[in-house]
Amino acid sequence: MVAKKKQPLRKCVVTGEMLPKKQLIRIVRNKDGEVFVDDSGKKNGRGAYLNNELDVIKKARKTNALNRHLNTQVPDELYDELESKVGNNDAG
Repeated sequence: MVAKKKQPLRKCVVTGEMLPKKQLIRIVRNKDGEVFVDDSGKKNGRGAYLNNELDVIKKARKTNALNRHLNTQVPDELYDELESKVGNNDAG
């Protein structure tokens, strides 16, 4: 009998849903205070996860959810990057 490998679950900071890590986008604040999208999911720093949907990202921008979870000011450029990334996923 082959044991099934567990899928790591993470909580979206906007919706509160527990989802498989691969369905989420990780945003990281490192020691230097830089905030960026972590495509590998393995970079060092404080991480927050967002559902890979455009309306969730818009809600995160509106409610400043990432600012609270990462304890820093998240630049608008990051939200623009996330929206374009998710927008490309929806089209494809």
